[in-house]
Amino acid sequence: MTKKRTRENLYLMLFQTEFYQEQDLMEQADLFLESLEGKDATEKAKGALRERYQSVLSHLSEIDEKIGQKAEGWSFSRLPKADLSVMRLAVYEILYDEDVPDGVAINEAVELAKRYGGDKSFRFVNGVLASVVKERSV
Repeated sequence: MTKKRTRENLYLMLFQTEFYQEQDLMEQADLFLESLEGKDATEKAKGALRERYQSVLSHLSEIDEKIGQKAEGWSFSRLPKADLSVMRLAVYEILYDEDVPDGVAINEAVELAKRYGGDKSFRFVNGVLASVVKERSV
């Protein structure tokens, strides 16, 4: 599975977290993974995606705290779920995935926000993520 497809599937899995109870998240993730089709949706790729999803969930409170600090004037209840999911994925990559350069994490998040978010989502996502990276590099 390409990195781009992996990232998009992980985004979709994270988006689903907004609609299920915490105890149901892994079951829903497994159902999502079972639905993946195509020659690159191998069991190995699905296993890696599941592992990455679990890793994001294990850091979710720290990720949400960081987003809350940087999304000034926005409460989590007001954030569009698509934007929140994109930012969660990107902040995870920025803070916890050494294999993803910060610029790539931001660029890919902006692309996801353009595809799944509202008309201005990509600007908001870009601003929040740039602020996260800026703080980290100080």
